[in-house]
Amino acid sequence: MTGGLLLGVDGGNTKTHALVTDLEGNVLGRGDAGTADIHATVPEPALVEITLACERALTAAGGSASDLDAAAFNLAGADWPEDFALLRDELTRRIGLPREPVIVNDGIGPLRCGAEDSVGVAAVVGTYCAVGAKNKAGEIFHLGFWPDSTGAYALGAEGLTAIWRNMLDLAPPTSLLARALELWDRTSAEDLLHVFTRIDDGLPAVSARARFAAAVLDEAEAGDIVARNIVRVVGGRAGDYARVCAERTGQVGEPFPLVLLGGVLRHPSRLLRDAIHDRIPESVPVYPDIEPVVGALLLAADTVGAKPDREAIRDALDWTQEAA
Repeated sequence: MTGGLLLGVDGGNTKTHALVTDLEGNVLGRGDAGTADIHATVPEPALVEITLACERALTAAGGSASDLDAAAFNLAGADWPEDFALLRDELTRRIGLPREPVIVNDGIGPLRCGAEDSVGVAAVVGTYCAVGAKNKAGEIFHLGFWPDSTGAYALGAEGLTAIWRNMLDLAPPTSLLARALELWDRTSAEDLLHVFTRIDDGLPAVSARARFAAAVLDEAEAGDIVARNIVRVVGGRAGDYARVCAERTGQVGEPFPLVLLGGVLRHPSRLLRDAIHDRIPESVPVYPDIEPVVGALLLAADTVGAKPDREAIRDALDWTQEAA
């Protein structure tokens, strides 16, 4: 194989997906790996995982990096100027990219899922929440370190906190207790607290708490007041950040696309989506039918003037992405 390939990569806080197609959009290879966030611990493990996902996708496609006409990376952890420099240099070297790749923050790449010009605001709700904006002049705003936690981790963590506050008679009872005891096979709130804090093999703070997000959304939809308040607060934070992004790019005051993506927003309840939109009611919600990895691939295609068949790519994929 000599040339004619595109590479798109979406790397989040829990996993990385890589996709290889030809210039027409025929899916040739896919590859998965672990966290891509260079801020999760130190950069090295994330760089290894991103590289591994790309190598797996290229191997599945029967090609190599030298066959790539373009590559684009949508990455958690691409936050500050030095992050972009590190990622550009290291990924080019480690993967063997023949030309400089496109690298964007994971709050920016998903905009390409919503529109060809990538204009608007995106909120991607996964383990955490990536939020970013781009206006018609090409100006971009995003942060990687928002002050308040959002996403599945925040929903789950707030849900567990509500359970333990009730255990101490500091908060009202909630149906979340029964859901948590069932999920972790425990007999009481105190027993559950022990599971999360014991010295031998306590559960990882992020992944375990994020796992509880679906139950919080379930109980909120069923009418539990405590759970509803959690969803309102967590969704409101994401909505506030989306409004900040819109303001910083001069898009407030007239309708603009609000691209909403991520595994948490695939939950059937509308409560979280509504809580986000309530903070920016002038926005027009857009729910793309493709995942961020496809958005990254389309960004790569844009750099060489290719027009891959978006629908064909969508129909060929069966990934279920649970996080940003």
